[in-house]
Amino acid sequence: MSIDETIDRILVSYEETGDINKNGNRAFPNKENVVEVLHDLQSLIFPGFKKAEDIDADNLRYITGQKVNRIITMLTKEIQKALVYECASCDDRGAPEKSHCYALSEKTAVALIEAVPELRREIHLDALAAFAGDPAAKSNEEVIVSYPGLEAIVTYRIAHFLFVNGVPVIPRIMTEYSHSRTGIDIHPGAEIGESFFIDHGTGVVIGETTVIGKNVKIYQGVTLGALSVKKSLQDKKRHPTIEDNVTIYANATILGGQTVIGAGSTIGGNTWVMRSVAPNTMVTQ
Repeated sequence: MSIDETIDRILVSYEETGDINKNGNRAFPNKENVVEVLHDLQSLIFPGFKKAEDIDADNLRYITGQKVNRIITMLTKEIQKALVYECASCDDRGAPEKSHCYALSEKTAVALIEAVPELRREIHLDALAAFAGDPAAKSNEEVIVSYPGLEAIVTYRIAHFLFVNGVPVIPRIMTEYSHSRTGIDIHPGAEIGESFFIDHGTGVVIGETTVIGKNVKIYQGVTLGALSVKKSLQDKKRHPTIEDNVTIYANATILGGQTVIGAGSTIGGNTWVMRSVAPNTMVTQ
């Protein structure tokens, strides 16, 4: 078979299996652009830590302004693509700068930038929780530049903001990118309180309808999952609730939307929990 014949066969497959193609006529967010925006947001949250840039008091405002404008411009375009993709009847392709979806996208991108001070406050508490919770941590700076748990939480908090503001697709691109880097899988729909610490982190899974309170610590291999993965349950609470001040040790599995781990409890390693636990309880294998 010649190369030309092989190319013809590939083109035919594009027609026959169209749902895994993307062409210029079908709006969909670009993964590389979303990841670039995520990197800019991370460097906006941690100036001087996430990118090779010389920052001082004289240029901080200029560099921050550059990032803010770049984020708003790029994120607006990607959110618009996501909204158009979700809404087949939305006629935005002719003049996107005047479209309803463009205006909504720009409003959401600006709202995310306006939320950065609050995101930084929450993330600062997460970093402090990691430093306080790990005797091996020598400084907050070490936590910021090297701990995969904090990286995953930072990405989650950015993605969660977009998720609760109705942005499709993009929050999952962000969290799955972080998943590929850290081994930590946090769905952007999960609700996670302040001072959250994931130690080591590899293999952690936190499902979409999980609710986690304040001052919770979990270790590697923990799964907060669903009892059933039937598609008909997609709008139901499928994942557990973890109340304040709970510690969950390595490889514990907690399942079910009605399962509540009471405040102050400790879940031991390698345990399998499918029913609620009273506050201040220790569960061991």
